[in-house]
Amino acid sequence: MKKLAATFSFAAFLVGQTAITTAQYDNQRTGAILTETILTPRNVGSPRFGRLFTIHVEGEVHAQPLYVPNVEMPGKGRRNAVYIATESDRLYAVDADTGEALWRIAFADATRGVTPLTTHDVRCSFLGPEIGITPTPVIDLAGKTIFVLVRTRERASSGEVRYYQRLHAIDIRTGAERSGSPVLIRAQVTSSSWFGLSTKEVSFHALRENPRAAMLLSRGTVYIAWGSSCDVTPYYGWVIGYDASTLRQTAVFNTAPDAGGGGIWQSGAGIAADDQGNIYASTGNGSFTASRGGVDYGDSVLKLESKSLRVLDFFTPFDEASLNRADNDLGSSGPVLLPAQEGPRPHLLAIAGKSGRIYLLDRDRLGHKDTTGKDGNAVDVAGPLGKGVYGGPAYWNGHLFLFGDGDMLRDYALRSGRLSAEHVGKQKFRNPGAIPSISANGSKDGIVWVVLTKSYFEHAVPAVLQAYDASDVGRLLYTSENAGGGEGPGTAVRFTVPSVANGKVYVNAVNGVAVYGLKR
Repeated sequence: MKKLAATFSFAAFLVGQTAITTAQYDNQRTGAILTETILTPRNVGSPRFGRLFTIHVEGEVHAQPLYVPNVEMPGKGRRNAVYIATESDRLYAVDADTGEALWRIAFADATRGVTPLTTHDVRCSFLGPEIGITPTPVIDLAGKTIFVLVRTRERASSGEVRYYQRLHAIDIRTGAERSGSPVLIRAQVTSSSWFGLSTKEVSFHALRENPRAAMLLSRGTVYIAWGSSCDVTPYYGWVIGYDASTLRQTAVFNTAPDAGGGGIWQSGAGIAADDQGNIYASTGNGSFTASRGGVDYGDSVLKLESKSLRVLDFFTPFDEASLNRADNDLGSSGPVLLPAQEGPRPHLLAIAGKSGRIYLLDRDRLGHKDTTGKDGNAVDVAGPLGKGVYGGPAYWNGHLFLFGDGDMLRDYALRSGRLSAEHVGKQKFRNPGAIPSISANGSKDGIVWVVLTKSYFEHAVPAVLQAYDASDVGRLLYTSENAGGGEGPGTAVRFTVPSVANGKVYVNAVNGVAVYGLKR
């Protein structure tokens, strides 16, 4: 396979602005962009702030919009570009400041019998009516490439329908496929039963495996994770790595090869990577046998070695069995890797699942499962928050921000390895709460952005963009509900993470991305 072209001069074009190349702004999934100098609590709280325009696309937008400044677009000059992927199997590059279409790709082609999947195909209405590109893509600035995972339903000339997942590498300037792209997702692991009675081959199932968690690019490898569609079996949790230059598969990991389940979905939040390249993911409901010599890791936080994806360490709540029975996935949110802290445990991780408990963990010693009937293996446990947390917290300036199901936005201060509740918002929101996104100018002018969406069973609910003062989340700066007619982002999709870049806020919805900023 030929190598994808790469150059390192492109980073020089990014002076003065910060690109958003991955979900939640960075590989640690902190959910904070710290170079926002235009939007402040003062002007966002003024009449000047509001919706500027909407970028219209085809299909629901579940992936977080990505942003690259000063892209040289052939025939169009240098543009600040926002990249939008949709469930209709379309990828768009759009001028981030005007909404002008720069290029677009349709990976599906109904005339050839190639379409996105449907809710009927996957036997689940969690996504739909079309299911095409779900996880947030990832961009390699040096290689000028956006990596996108595309699902298709393809009808052969015989009439037989088959399902595929492919990893595409696309030139961010032109929309052209890079050399060697796409590659078909295939994987297989051998399961040796933990009690030694049997072995079996477990193969990747393109229809049943749902790639919900955001993609990751770390140290030259693209990582993709999979869970389920409404727990329709058979499914497994998978993590698969691909070389970013060649798209050669580098490693495969299955979270529960014996029992199945243990999906990695994280409500769309991304799997994370630390400075050493170790990979972190949280799993959902499923059997847990690792403490007894098994290989199943249901309801756990996993630390994986980057090259082999073997398990280096793990954390499992003491009550994982009851969490599993009650459908209280730990994996409803993703891990957030915190910046180095003072004290004997500098490398911390925060995660909060459907139980509503916030676990603060030591990344250097995750602690496995505590068998004493408590979570003494955690550095700290706080909460619970409402009826659970989806997507995960955001971290800024020594504080964790969470907006749980049926709860208010909450601010927890982190001091000496302990979480203490500080400010609380005033608006309670139903399922599934919201996933915070923070913009700030370093350690000042922090704003917490959230999008209020809809419950699992609701349809055609208007999304609501809100902004809170990060120094006091009891202070609501802006809500599109009260800003007059036509200010809302559009029809809501669940687990929306707004992207803030260069004075604008990009909010995904059904058939579009709404763009907010300061009006002239």
